[in-house]
Amino acid sequence: MRPLFRLSAGYELVLASGSPRRRQFLNEWGIPFRLALASTEEPRPMPGELPEAYTRRAAVAKALAVGRTLPPKASQKPVLLAADTVVAIGGDILGKPENPAHALTMLERLSGASHEVISAVCLLLPAQSAGPLSASTLPELHVEETVAGSFRMLSFSDVSRVVFHHWPRPVLQAYVNTGEPSDKAGAYAIQGQGAVLVERVEGSWSTVVGLPVTPLAQVMISLGIMQPYGA
Repeated sequence: MRPLFRLSAGYELVLASGSPRRRQFLNEWGIPFRLALASTEEPRPMPGELPEAYTRRAAVAKALAVGRTLPPKASQKPVLLAADTVVAIGGDILGKPENPAHALTMLERLSGASHEVISAVCLLLPAQSAGPLSASTLPELHVEETVAGSFRMLSFSDVSRVVFHHWPRPVLQAYVNTGEPSDKAGAYAIQGQGAVLVERVEGSWSTVVGLPVTPLAQVMISLGIMQPYGA
C-alpha cells in the first residue's frame, strides 16, 4: 500500500509506547519509527486531579523519561512521541482492572451509561528544530508548548464520549471471560471483542483506541516534521 505521509528530511520518529494500536496507526501512515520505552512507572492521579489534566501529565512524564535516555545523533533530529489514554466516568478515572471481578464491576458501571475517553500526546523535539505552529493550529487544538531542558515540548489532548449499550450481567461476564479486559483501561477494548459493548461514539474513534491521529497529523504537518507522501 502506498504511504500516506513521509517524515521530512533529517527527522527520526521515536515512539515511546508499547501499545500495538499506536504502532498500527503509525504503520498505516507508512512512516518509519523506532521504539524506545520508559522503564519508570506511570504517575498516579493526584487527589482532585481532572482526568484530562492527569492524562496530559502522564503523557509528558513518559516522554521525558524516554527523552533523557536518547543518545544525541548528529545526522538525525529525533521526534519523540508519547501518549496516554484514560477512561473516566463521573470524574473518576478507571484504570486497568486488578482482576476479573474488578473488570466486571467496571463494566457494570459503564453499562447503559456514557463515559469519556481521553487520549493525550506529548512530542519532544530538539529545542532548535522544526518551525513554529501555525497561528490557527495552536488555539484550535489547545496545544501547550514549553521548553524542558534541551527539548522543545508540545502536548495536547482529545476527548471522545462513548455510550455503552445496557447489557445484562451474563453478557458482561462472557466478555470478562475472554480475557481481553485484563490489561485495558476501563476494562474494554473498542478495537477488539469489546466493540459489541459500545452503542455509539461521539468524537474520534482513534482517540478511544489510544491515539488522536487527526490532531497529531495536524501538529506534525504544521511543524514541518511530516508531509503528505509525494508532496
